[in-house]
Amino acid sequence: MDLSTLKPPKGAHHKNKRVGRGVGSGHGKTSTRGHKGQYARSGSKRRYSREGGQMPLHRRLPKRGFSNPFRVEYEVVNLSELATGGQEHIDIPLMRKLRLIRSISMPVKVLGNGTLERPLRIAAHAFSKVAEEKITAAGGKCERVPFIPTKGQKTPARGN
Repeated sequence: MDLSTLKPPKGAHHKNKRVGRGVGSGHGKTSTRGHKGQYARSGSKRRYSREGGQMPLHRRLPKRGFSNPFRVEYEVVNLSELATGGQEHIDIPLMRKLRLIRSISMPVKVLGNGTLERPLRIAAHAFSKVAEEKITAAGGKCERVPFIPTKGQKTPARGN
């Protein structure tokens, strides 16, 4: 026994249907398309949403929900994560370096989860009210940096 004598088990392979190869092939003349009609013609396709005049499913189902086109997603950083480092001035490139945020393509918002024992100067695009109160109470400073989006990114809504 060697590789050249190996064969697949009986019934594992099925011959392809060869259409349009003459009347003697068994699939000649109309080539399994039937007589006349839309699907006997060349260039016809069955569209997934077409149901032959019946109202399509995607139009029968009710519309649900609302998608806000002005929604802005933020990269969020908590105060507890910022308090662990030994730096006094924390900005966005440093947050990226410390792997507190994943990308620079989204605006960064600082949230107030955690406590601060020492004053920190934090530069970010947005701050929650609680975070801002905790930073100023600890003697720190919040610096808002404008978010300049690259192509295809949304600007954060005003007031954030």
